[in-house]
Amino acid sequence: MRRRHFAFAALSMTLPPVWASARAGAGVTVLELFTSQGCSSCPPADALLGELARRPGTICLSWHIDYWNRLGWRDPFAQAAWTERQHSYARALGEEVYTPALVVNGAAMVVGSDRAQVERAIGGAPAPMVAVGLRREASGLSAEIGPLPGAASGLLVVYDPEQTTRVGAGENHGRRLVEYRVARQAIPVEISGGRLALPPVPDTSGAALLLRDASGRIMGAADLPPAKPS
Repeated sequence: MRRRHFAFAALSMTLPPVWASARAGAGVTVLELFTSQGCSSCPPADALLGELARRPGTICLSWHIDYWNRLGWRDPFAQAAWTERQHSYARALGEEVYTPALVVNGAAMVVGSDRAQVERAIGGAPAPMVAVGLRREASGLSAEIGPLPGAASGLLVVYDPEQTTRVGAGENHGRRLVEYRVARQAIPVEISGGRLALPPVPDTSGAALLLRDASGRIMGAADLPPAKPS
């Protein structure tokens, strides 16, 4: 069931094998799920995201919004900034704000638990055109950015590969929820072509670098899994 929730007023380049890379024209897909532990319709979307994350060339992130927190259960991963990110996408795409919502390459928003809708959106979304590479180094992360067709904003997202939570109240009271690619930190990055130094992230965390154009569409992205299990 689709759960709507309105805002409460009350150029291809070759990279060395050590790089985690996303190459232009390689069918890269960025999936951003807006979800909440307080929403009973969200667990199927969380499970689907975990399945899609195993597909080659697919970069998945789960943003836990906070507007469900006042309805009985406070999601420990929810942040107001993640809610604002969803609002930004909704404004750009002419969509409502609801959960679970899945944004594909910044170009389409669909119900995150509806497999048919999600697959159609993946098939129809414009592919990112900028090659991006990302790797760990002793001093932090290093990114390699291909030629840019225009201005780009960057975001380095630090995520937990998987989280399990026993929910004690709200619509999912008593359920054991398993969630994937849970966003924990988002760091704005100034983007230009070429090599770019980025802050370090914990070895047990994953990292994704997202490049967006002025309309919010994904121009390029790369995903770097954890260096070791948590």
